[in-house]
Amino acid sequence: MSEPVARTQAPAPTRREQILAEAARLFAARGFHGVGVDEIGAAVGISGPGLYRHFAGKDAMLAELLVGISGRLLAGGKRRVAEAAESAAGPREVLGSLIDGHIDFALDDRPLITLHDRELGQLKESDRKLVRQLQRQYVELWVEVVRQLRPDAPEVQVRAAVHAVFGLLNSTPHLGHASFLPGREDTAALLRRLAHGALDAL
Repeated sequence: MSEPVARTQAPAPTRREQILAEAARLFAARGFHGVGVDEIGAAVGISGPGLYRHFAGKDAMLAELLVGISGRLLAGGKRRVAEAAESAAGPREVLGSLIDGHIDFALDDRPLITLHDRELGQLKESDRKLVRQLQRQYVELWVEVVRQLRPDAPEVQVRAAVHAVFGLLNSTPHLGHASFLPGREDTAALLRRLAHGALDAL
């Protein structure tokens, strides 16, 4: 099982990133249609109309949030697989790295999970198709690694198990407020054990 990766301090978010973070928080809390542009602007200290210098509107924010996180998950997964290949790591270590990367997402981007579950249908069809395409590639990345570990398991079972692990890890918005959970590292360790346990059951 891979060891937790030390977390380095991230650079200060840009204004655009601040807007997206507040939009995600507000959309997740009150729904896409329950939040106005003026409220998002107020949350980041600019006028609502000032947001139009950064985004065409709420639809554009939602699309960038949902397409963006799908793209980042896929890019991060590919990077982890490539780094493992360079270090001649075995499939167990590669899987551990993929799990750790998804746990970081599940713990740090909980509003985006809620948004995906509730608001994906608000995207225009082309953006929705792009999200699904990126997600399918991400799933296949995991399936390939798990099949190296479980070559005798039917592919359909491997794919179902990967989806089940995503469901487990993406359950974090339903676990209650962060203050009611164990510390971040303890929660990450619990999710890590559960994910490995689910895939070991194949």
